[in-house]
Amino acid sequence: MSEDTHAADYLGRHWQTGSTGLQGKVEELLNLAHGRSDNRQLYQDMLLSIVRMAQADRNRWDAKIMRHTIRELEEAFARLEQFKRRRKVTVFGSARTPVDSELYNVARHMGRLLAEDDFMAITGGGGGIMEAVHVGAELDNSLSFNITLPFEQKPNRVVAGTSHDMPFRFFFLRKLFLVREADAIVLCPGGFGTLDETLEVLTLVQTGKSPMVPIILLDVPGGGYWSALLDFFHHQLLAEGYILASDLKLLQQVDSPEQALDRIRHFYSNYHSSRWHNDQYLIRLNRPLTPEALDMLNTRFTDICSSGGFTQKPFAEPALEDPELQHLAHLTFALNARAQGRLRELIDELNRPENQIDPR
Repeated sequence: MSEDTHAADYLGRHWQTGSTGLQGKVEELLNLAHGRSDNRQLYQDMLLSIVRMAQADRNRWDAKIMRHTIRELEEAFARLEQFKRRRKVTVFGSARTPVDSELYNVARHMGRLLAEDDFMAITGGGGGIMEAVHVGAELDNSLSFNITLPFEQKPNRVVAGTSHDMPFRFFFLRKLFLVREADAIVLCPGGFGTLDETLEVLTLVQTGKSPMVPIILLDVPGGGYWSALLDFFHHQLLAEGYILASDLKLLQQVDSPEQALDRIRHFYSNYHSSRWHNDQYLIRLNRPLTPEALDMLNTRFTDICSSGGFTQKPFAEPALEDPELQHLAHLTFALNARAQGRLRELIDELNRPENQIDPR
């Protein structure tokens, strides 16, 4: 089949959906489910995608992938609703770290500190580093996004058999939630899986496909695991022009859980969150910036603006934000999406106390 024929066949299925009365049946089903939902058009698009797949009668493996993907997504969204208002930190690390090792103790201490600061600790749910974090955080402050494997990976003793353990069949869905739910990411030493997660997290943030969060490299005091990887980044990736120098600002290396927690707290000391609104990048701030700080941004950080400069409003327009966020100051600008490392440097400036208006 030629590309033109294939394209015509695909477009024809849009016509078939309407011409056979299926469109009306889908709308009828939506009315029965939740006719007045603001998400109605999104649900309709999803149902029509399934209808088009059924009309094409794809092979059984394709259909199974789609079914399992939709089912796992829906189950995960439903399960996570109960933890919606909790801040969360995802911790990655090896499942093979021995219980009697120094690194296990460091990870356990990390979990305890996160729980004491009212964070939930998310891990892949297995043994080693993952178990250590959950032992420290204890069950009420733990979430497990496990992966169903024929070997090695079983739920650790803290989360096994509880509603805090969520098994996934597909790695890509598990990774989605490990990153999606995280207000910060802490990376501990590990094998191929940990390195895969490290590089994927960096890629997602570097390309703007994932929200900006603290990415922290944690090792035992004097450990060389992350130092060796950073040397590789500097001498191979940066030296050859594969990454920008500012991309390395996305990472912060520490050698104690206390330092890791301090970096997380500092990141959110004034920076609250961010999102896109049309072609403008909007940063929510707990406290507005001083006029002098705004002038400084318009001098030092114009390189991250694709056009114009920075503007600030002391609070949000009601039409743009939920009521709980309307009191926050807003910094807006046209972000050059390639400049994520520089955006991370900008956030450090926003968090400097001398750049903020004293609330008193």
